[in-house]
Amino acid sequence: MSDSGVTDALKWDRIHSAREPVPPTAAAVLTQNQHLLPAAGDAMDLACGRGGNALLLAALGLQTSAWDISSVALAALHKNAIDAGFKITTDCRDVTVNPPAPASQDVIVVSHFLDRALAPHLITALRPAGLLFYQTFVRAAVDAIGTSNPLYRLGPNELLELFRPLQILVYREEGTVGDVKQGWRNEAMLVGQKPA
Repeated sequence: MSDSGVTDALKWDRIHSAREPVPPTAAAVLTQNQHLLPAAGDAMDLACGRGGNALLLAALGLQTSAWDISSVALAALHKNAIDAGFKITTDCRDVTVNPPAPASQDVIVVSHFLDRALAPHLITALRPAGLLFYQTFVRAAVDAIGTSNPLYRLGPNELLELFRPLQILVYREEGTVGDVKQGWRNEAMLVGQKPA
């Protein structure tokens, strides 16, 4: 792991150590679109944190792996998986340095993580007809949730640009249009499929 990776790992270990041990939940992009998932296959929760997406993928019968830079987050996921009776393969790694291998996944889920340089690797990691579920924060937010660093927030329609080679099945980004007390705010979501 690079020096910056070690620093990131320590930072995220501290964050996860300080959090209450509440059960993790899956991202809306996955829960609202789980009907698009295949009946079987290899699925990955990338930059998984405490693994809410991984737990749902495993519950739905997919062979699930979960990668994160925080060993503390992965230990919490491992305990939750054992308690639920799921087998989830975890790997503590800097996904920006060691992305998934080409054509290794039928499903990849990413939530609340953004490294633009990783986008081509995610597309390459999908098998033909593989699905990407992606959800993260946008700059045009109405509430102060998520990172305040604009480098880790999406610009307008940026997910569409990053994953242009995929067939877009679902896209939602409402920004600050209309009644901001209603609707899908602060984040963008995308489900894309790699051509078969």
